[in-house]
Amino acid sequence: MRTFLPPVLLPGLLLRLLLRLWVGLPLCWLSPAQAGADAVTPAMAAQADRLLQSALEKNIAWDVVRSLTTEVGPRLAGTPAEARARRWAVARLRAMGLDNPREEPFQVPLWRRGAERAEILTPFPQPLVVTALGGSTATGPEGVRGTVVSFPSLDALRAAAPGSLAGKVVFIDEPMARSRDGSGYARAVGKRRAAAYLAAERGAVAALIRSVGTSSHRFAHAGQMRRVLEEGESGVPTAALAAPDADQLRRALGYGEPVQVSLLLTPRSLPPAASGNVVAEIVGREAPQEIVLVGAHLDSWDLGTGAVDDGAGVGIVLGALDVLLRELPRPPRRTIRVVLFGAEEVGLVGAWAYLQRHAASLPQHIIGTESDFGAGDIWRFDSRVGEAQLATIDAMAALLRPLGIERGNNAARGGPDMKYLREAGMPVVGLLQDGSDYFDLHHTPDDTLDKIAPGDLDQNVAAYAAFLYLAAESEAYFR
Repeated sequence: MRTFLPPVLLPGLLLRLLLRLWVGLPLCWLSPAQAGADAVTPAMAAQADRLLQSALEKNIAWDVVRSLTTEVGPRLAGTPAEARARRWAVARLRAMGLDNPREEPFQVPLWRRGAERAEILTPFPQPLVVTALGGSTATGPEGVRGTVVSFPSLDALRAAAPGSLAGKVVFIDEPMARSRDGSGYARAVGKRRAAAYLAAERGAVAALIRSVGTSSHRFAHAGQMRRVLEEGESGVPTAALAAPDADQLRRALGYGEPVQVSLLLTPRSLPPAASGNVVAEIVGREAPQEIVLVGAHLDSWDLGTGAVDDGAGVGIVLGALDVLLRELPRPPRRTIRVVLFGAEEVGLVGAWAYLQRHAASLPQHIIGTESDFGAGDIWRFDSRVGEAQLATIDAMAALLRPLGIERGNNAARGGPDMKYLREAGMPVVGLLQDGSDYFDLHHTPDDTLDKIAPGDLDQNVAAYAAFLYLAAESEAYFR
């Protein structure tokens, strides 16, 4: 018996078939509302709402962060502590019931902190609170001393002539602006990455920078200088000053007399050591080869316990997966893959290793995102997808609106560890958290569990659970 399709349905079915054959074909034959409705059905919307409600009733993520920061603690890339974190993660993912939890190893250059001490010698002798920047060279056991030359910005240092700072100590006194979206970081971080090398080219013996952070407390913010993936000459020994100490040094310079400081840093750069990513999946029921990727990074700096950066992200994504495993009556159409990236803090080494390992399957990476901006509520949902898929993203965003999340733009970055995948063509979304106070804690001894209260992360878990389900259950292709 031959079955005939009603004429009114035929154009839509033909269009969807053509779109599967030619992903880039504009959706000029469908209204945006119809395109979004096709990708997010009423049944999917109802299920997403149930996931939201379930996530808001439990403090799953906080328990994950408590476990990680207590049982492992600080997790500097390449150290035995980071290895313990990988073992912790594999065991946790297995206990949750995810498929094929595993380590994907790689090597990372190993840098270890040593002694760090600074002081004003003249005209007003007093100690300064500093921390060595990741990748800094050592001063030697006797330290170095020199007269301070202050610059208001990295660009001002760049403008100084080569050799013009012989024997001097560079001080870049550039504050970081506080903002909800963390946009002040993009400019301020430049001095952390490049000061050591620009100072060396100009003959300086050391460099100090005002910490890349927004805290006024008397501790310094650590962080990597040049990425370990990049090659270049060694710079001068370089440290970050706590903000009040940077203020103090500025005031001392304001008297118009030469200010001489001493600096002792004894870090060690060691041969490459083992690091790795931890990966697991919820395998899709119909299209297991198609991957919806979600990440966080497992490593941290060594001063605090990495609760906010990025224990919170680990808790959020594992919490979302826990909700999906408990609440979905069957696996979603596509595979959801979680990647807990290693060695993020020292230059996205795990992100690069993931791209190299999975390059052949990159076309099957449908969309990705990462949680790596602390414990604040999500307030905006950005995307970076093909124009033809914006209606689908809008339909997803509408389901997140009850959480207080507004629809954003189509210029998402997806998170730090999404960088290389995004540049290689993978669509991404950004679930933007309120980061107004994130850089008060970022890379400091104050990044500890007490800064996150039970319940703080639940809204994040709800948003991630709903998005991951919708992306994995949908038939939309976002490229």
